[in-house]
This record gives sequence, C-alpha cells and structure tokens, in this order.
Amino acid sequence: MMNRLVSAALAAAMTFALSGAVLAAQSKPKKEPTAAQMAARERMSKCSLEWKEAKAGGKTAKDMKWPAFWSACNKRLKDGAKA
Repeated sequence: MMNRLVSAALAAAMTFALSGAVLAAQSKPKKEPTAAQMAARERMSKCSLEWKEAKAGGKTAKDMKWPAFWSACNKRLKDGAKA
C-alpha cells in the first residue's frame, strides 16, 4: 500500500515538474541572433567548407586541426570584411 502511494506521489510530482518546464519553455520567446552572431555563423560555414575541401585535397599540414584552421580562417575572413 505504501509503495503504491509513493509511486503515485512521484508520478504526480514528475508530471507537475514536466508541465512546469514545458510552460516555462513556451513562455519565453526565442531571441533572434544579432548581426554579429549571424556573421560569425556565416564565417564558420565558409571556413567549414574550406576545411573540407582542403582536407579532401590534401592541402593542409598533417598536424593541422580544425581549431587552428578555424582561427586562421576566421581572422582572414574578418580582415577581408573590414577592407
């Protein structure tokens, strides 16, 4: 009897907790990305394509990893946008 009561109480608590989380998620409108965030995403997309092409063509150094490539590519694209 006690086991059923505890199970029912836990089920009710979980239901209320989940419904509260859903309501909280629905009540907050999603923020639109800023212009800087959109520009960063666009640069990352361009650099990603360059990375894939360079890796497929064997044009990268053997020890080159994505973070180093991304850093260099991002700086290059940012400087190109300013010029």
